[in-house]
Amino acid sequence: MTISKTLKVAALTAALALSSTAVFATDYTISVWAGGTGESSHYRVDNIEIAADLMMREAAVRGEELNITVEKKIFSGWDDFKQAFTLAAESGTAPNIAVTGHEDIAPWSQAGLIRPIEDYIDLDAWPVNSIYPNLIEISSFNGQVWGLPQDAESRPFFFYKPHLKAIGYTDEQIDALPEKVLAGEYTLYNALDDAKKMQDAGLVEAGKGFSPRVSNGPDYWQFYVSFGGEILDEETGKLVFNKQAMTDMYQFFSDAVKMGVTSATHLGSDWGQWYNEVANGKAGTWHGGTWHYGRYIKEGQEDFFGNIQFTLIPAGNKNGKANTVTHPLVYLVSSTGDDAVAEVAANLISIASEPRLNTLHAIASSHLGISDAQASIPLYANDRWASEATERLLPHAVSMPNSTEFGAFWNIMFKGLEASWTGQKSVADAVAEVEAEYKSTMADAIIIK
Repeated sequence: MTISKTLKVAALTAALALSSTAVFATDYTISVWAGGTGESSHYRVDNIEIAADLMMREAAVRGEELNITVEKKIFSGWDDFKQAFTLAAESGTAPNIAVTGHEDIAPWSQAGLIRPIEDYIDLDAWPVNSIYPNLIEISSFNGQVWGLPQDAESRPFFFYKPHLKAIGYTDEQIDALPEKVLAGEYTLYNALDDAKKMQDAGLVEAGKGFSPRVSNGPDYWQFYVSFGGEILDEETGKLVFNKQAMTDMYQFFSDAVKMGVTSATHLGSDWGQWYNEVANGKAGTWHGGTWHYGRYIKEGQEDFFGNIQFTLIPAGNKNGKANTVTHPLVYLVSSTGDDAVAEVAANLISIASEPRLNTLHAIASSHLGISDAQASIPLYANDRWASEATERLLPHAVSMPNSTEFGAFWNIMFKGLEASWTGQKSVADAVAEVEAEYKSTMADAIIIK
């Protein structure tokens, strides 16, 4: 935080304390909405309520009066949440706090829907100064910190161990897979070969050897990186379309279909059925999120570590690397209300980011922590999944850029992937159409290599 920003925060706090409507002598109603949130992720909003209770108790100890009412709303989906938030923001009724994907920071800040959180809290003070720096960077845009990470996660590649053993792997070889993937010695095409062996042995049905995510999502950028793709040019801030990497990525999924280990009609499959299949050995290999761990247990997988191995997404070829994408959700302060309301909201977010509170969410929802301080919290340190996933995945994680153009960039990429995957277009034609659309719709925002 710069000195000017530090002084701004201090001046605002002092002015509020001296006014007749000071923060600690006023009733506040703070609303928080969270997108993509299920029953296991309720601490995304509950932690704001817990933070409000702590803030009020601290005020009482100082002999000050503070009353904060927190109104919570969760959305299971993303489209309905984002539509509801933007419509509410346009009418001046948006919630004070939004929990959303970090990719919304660029367009929402440009549209004036959110405020930089750095204007209301001290980034150099605890607990914010304990948050992983790369997560703070992910929460930033155009030189300003707009929000704080609500959680972290990663998206590994999974193998069903009994099927690996059935095709000849020893326990020692299975244990060595994560390191082999990291070293580039086990590639995505090795995974397809193993998936085919599992099918040929009758261990899984045709088209279930490799069972990818069934809908569009950040996961597919991992495969672009696996084949050497770049997403952002750091020097210019422009998005990067690497034609060879995109071609190789599309070809990989097309090859999976040709080998019969993935269905041409897989995209659009039922999520509930998919979860049950991958959790219980009806698929041989697949990819998913760290938060899927809890869902697999719920689907009846009683011995996760005995039956499932997880690694980084393997490299696709010598041009790429093993990787994983992290897609942190962030707490954002909306433009609703005045500066006093915004400061209360920002301070609630800061308190909710404390290691113990964030750990409640991380463990309850099978997400990963936002600071290394959480390794000292017994609830986190004693959880095998959180500890192993953090160590094995996060050091190698990449993230999608905060760019106002990324949404369009993403949709064009996936449209081409879907066309080549389903056989509607050849890989070459799909890539050519993607390139043509990039040139015609966003030529100034993209570098083509």
